[in-house]
Amino acid sequence: MSKRQIIFIVASVLVSAVSLVLVLQNVPIVEVWTTIQEADAGILLFTFGVITLSLFTRGIRWWGLLGYRLPLGQASHIVNVMFLGNQLPFRMGEVARSVLAIRGGVPIITSVTSIVVERLVDMLVVVLLIAGVVSQLPDVPEQITQSAALFGVLAVIGFTVLLILARIPDFAHTILDRILSLIPILKQLPLKTMLNHVLDGLQPLTNMRTLAFVLFWTAFAWTVSLASFYFLHLALGIEVTYALSVPLGIALASLSVALPVSVAALGPFQAAIVLTGQIVGMDSVDAVSLGFLLHGMSVLAYAFWGVIGLLALGVSPSTAFKAKNEADEEES
Repeated sequence: MSKRQIIFIVASVLVSAVSLVLVLQNVPIVEVWTTIQEADAGILLFTFGVITLSLFTRGIRWWGLLGYRLPLGQASHIVNVMFLGNQLPFRMGEVARSVLAIRGGVPIITSVTSIVVERLVDMLVVVLLIAGVVSQLPDVPEQITQSAALFGVLAVIGFTVLLILARIPDFAHTILDRILSLIPILKQLPLKTMLNHVLDGLQPLTNMRTLAFVLFWTAFAWTVSLASFYFLHLALGIEVTYALSVPLGIALASLSVALPVSVAALGPFQAAIVLTGQIVGMDSVDAVSLGFLLHGMSVLAYAFWGVIGLLALGVSPSTAFKAKNEADEEES
């Protein structure tokens, strides 16, 4: 293991440890454990099924982004392996997904751009969820709620503009060139490369059929994710304004998962749910319990279906994640 890898792992452990300390500060751990133990087992089992459905819907979306170049079952298994790999150090899942797709005959550019599209669309959803909740929060200055609503509208407009530019990339580069001529210092940044990656990633969405397919399954997948969080509220007997707690919690938790430096998002994930609880007026013990329960059930589902995915694809973990390890060694 290289020095860079060791530093990354140490930093990840520290981030998770510090986050957990902050989350559990002034919260009786015994009460948290008791609350989780008293959760409704039937609802928990049902929630596991809902999380499974969420994974499957995301597999369908990726299958469409690949242009149906893989069988649906194979695409779903690869997505499940990706979620499993992302719980490991260095977020091995994304690279494993590309490797397994290429092994299935998918061109590398198609695989890479499909992941770019996923990230852009999901980030748009997160922004809209947060903006929507903030704009509806009680006891918040009107200026903040209006700003949040405006931010959500601007996010949609910005995404639409990017789609238009993806259809006319030469015009997009002309605009960037003019900006760089006006602000020369920006030439030090790899803006042209970044623009190319974004436009290439959005290219599939310039097809109206693909765009409709992606938007439908994105809405479906996120609705199912929201439902899983809602049912966990019920399992713990938590009574809050669900229209605020559920979308805000899922949005903040998604942002915490995107944080690259942590151990399977442990710590930042719980912190996101605790922050949600503080905003919507949830009891601190309930918020911490909810955070651990959602995270635990999600990781359990990723592990269960990820292992099944590896078995169904006939690949070992070392094979799936080999490319990531080799890339790290070459960079060190």
